[in-house]
Amino acid sequence: HVQLVESGGGSVQAGGSLRLSCVVSGYSGPNYCMGWYRQTPGKERDGVASIDSDGGTYYADFVKGRFTVSKDIFKKILYLQTRNLEFEDTAMYYCASAPGCNGGFPAPYLADWGQGTQVTVS
Repeated sequence: HVQLVESGGGSVQAGGSLRLSCVVSGYSGPNYCMGWYRQTPGKERDGVASIDSDGGTYYADFVKGRFTVSKDIFKKILYLQTRNLEFEDTAMYYCASAPGCNGGFPAPYLADWGQGTQVTVS
């Protein structure tokens, strides 16, 4: 298991940008899938972007071209650079790490989760 701590959320106007960070503690294993989910009240958690142990990335259609997921292996930090934010991007964003991907994102039933960081777009 790993421990995940997100930061970088906040309030921003439409069209703006934020960079979310997720500090990873512990050993994630040789083959992992890390990424970002988001959730709004009353709705299910949706996969946003992921990156695997080989550096392969995967994005939800609704963020393609606007968000970029990356990782700093040495600092053990996962990033989500968001650009051209829209009102619909308002959500709690969660970092997740799992020993495998499911549908392109960290398998939720196997994942460790952070506490979330709120992104509000007005």
